Amino acid sequence: MTPEFSEQAGVGVHDALQRLWTPHRLSYVQGAGKADGDEPAGCPFCRVVELSDSDGLIIARGAEVFALLNLYPYNPGHLMVLPYRHVADYPELTVTETAELAAFTQRAMKVARHVAAPHGFNIGMNQGVVAGAGIAAHLHQHVVPRWGGDANFMPVIGHTKVLPQLLGETRQLLADGWKAVD
Repeated sequence: MTPEFSEQAGVGVHDALQRLWTPHRLSYVQGAGKADGDEPAGCPFCRVVELSDSDGLIIARGAEVFALLNLYPYNPGHLMVLPYRHVADYPELTVTETAELAAFTQRAMKVARHVAAPHGFNIGMNQGVVAGAGIAAHLHQHVVPRWGGDANFMPVIGHTKVLPQLLGETRQLLADGWKAVD
């Protein structure tokens, strides 16, 4: 099946490139939802727990930590595990928070394997802005499912990540899997 393309009338020089429009990413580019300082009141992670699970893209809630889908995923199923408590540095976690964060990370891997069969994972946390943390004031651990061949020219050349499923559908798949996996 050959895809159908349509052309829009207008001014410009045809360059033979196809365009993949991703208007939903404009809010990210403009900085919407970014942390306003280091205080909990300005923290999107602290605010999201007040939303419904579907509105906040929350996959599961525990006593000390919760898991949610990354709003700007590197790959399908990219989620984060983080404490409810607004804390920036890993050594600041309590023993209980650390244990539940580890248990949620293990469960996230099992769930992803159950629902999407990734070939591997990238797991980690960026501690501090200089280390690449987008929201450095609230610790969060990334769990990124990986598949052979999932990195291609689009992010490198086109600065665009192609995702095969809407975030709400991915959240529901993982939330259902969270309940189904031991």
